[in-house]
Amino acid sequence: MSSEEQLQKNIRHTTGLHALKQIGAIVDEENKNDAAKTRMLGWLLRYGWIFMLVIAAILLRLIGVY
Repeated sequence: MSSEEQLQKNIRHTTGLHALKQIGAIVDEENKNDAAKTRMLGWLLRYGWIFMLVIAAILLRLIGVY
C-alpha cells in the first residue's frame, strides 16, 4: 500500500468517525426531546384534569350557573 493510498484511507476513516459523532449528537438530542415530551405528557395526564376542572368552574361562575 503506497503512502497516498494510506493517506486516503486515513482521511476516509477520520471523515467516517466525524460523521458518526455528528449522527450520535443528533440522536442524543432527539432522545432528549422525546424524554421531555414524555415528561410533559405525564404531567398533563396527572394534573391536566385538575386544570380543566378549575377552568370549568371559572366558566360556570362567569355564566352564572355556579
